[in-house]
Amino acid sequence: MAKAPTVYDVAERAGVSIASVSRVLRSPDSVKEQTRERVLEAVRHLGYVPSANARGLAARRTNVIGLFFPGHDDVAGSEGQLVAASGGVTTVRDDPTTEPETNNFYFDEVLRGAEIEAWRRGFALMVAAGRGASREAIVNDIAGRVDGLAVLARTVPDELLTHVARRIPVVVLAATRGTDAFDHVSVNNAPGMRAMTEHVLKAGARSLLYIAGPEDSPDDAERLQGFRAALDGNAEVAVELIRGDFSRGRGREIALGIDPLPDAIVCSNDQTALGVLDAMGRRSISVPDDVMVTGFDGIAAGRHSSPRLTTVHQPMVELGRAAIQALTARFDDPSMDARSLVLPVQVVLRESCP
Repeated sequence: MAKAPTVYDVAERAGVSIASVSRVLRSPDSVKEQTRERVLEAVRHLGYVPSANARGLAARRTNVIGLFFPGHDDVAGSEGQLVAASGGVTTVRDDPTTEPETNNFYFDEVLRGAEIEAWRRGFALMVAAGRGASREAIVNDIAGRVDGLAVLARTVPDELLTHVARRIPVVVLAATRGTDAFDHVSVNNAPGMRAMTEHVLKAGARSLLYIAGPEDSPDDAERLQGFRAALDGNAEVAVELIRGDFSRGRGREIALGIDPLPDAIVCSNDQTALGVLDAMGRRSISVPDDVMVTGFDGIAAGRHSSPRLTTVHQPMVELGRAAIQALTARFDDPSMDARSLVLPVQVVLRESCP
């Protein structure tokens, strides 16, 4: 078997230093195009594959950043046999009442932002999801494979994050910083929901239903705080609160049972609001003529619903990017004080509550 080419072979063929080869492979946009093309041509010609182990030993780095999300999709029905690889074709009639609930557009957008920023900075991104008791084991495992870890708030116990942070930097997503020592990246939840609720009141609503999210969600707690702040001192408005779970299915279930209708239904996230719109359509209730509906997140599906969803747009892609930026800043200066970055939000008016 022929000897595997080394970084020295690539540098010699390209006529550059081994440092230039490393920069091209880690952060190609930081190198002049002519130099980059010479190095990449040498890599292709020689069949060179960088050794992650060698890089890690030399720099005490893996050049990998971890991103950990909770597993929200239902895996109860996934334990049976896999679909047979028969190559067949079947035809089914779609039942709108049984649509899948596995999509989480918020995570998709945050992930996209994290992947973009990691790539720009020369890092690979390792993504993991944990369910139930497996979360702690998975976090411990991924922490041993990465240079830094970004996690969604309340996904794992603070004690475990404190343990992990002794080895690598940790950034917490979707929660403002409290008394912990982690860097935090979040959005302006409370003022955003307050502004949305004030808009609903100005539109004439005098009875409101607020569909909240899970009780352990920091985002939901801050949004509920903003909702209540908008109503502070306004005794003329009737208010009811029902606890949801951020899913479209639960939003639909709640809305199908609402009687009598309030003037407006304010939802803690867009998925819930889209479920409410589903139910209103099924009940032949006009939105916004009979009831106004609002959401929070700004996912793309809200632009294509009927009617289009009024919402508070949060910069989900930028949230993912900011988490990676916070980690790389911590790599450069491990001793700096813990920071909390709060990104702005925007109230977006559409037909569901114009």
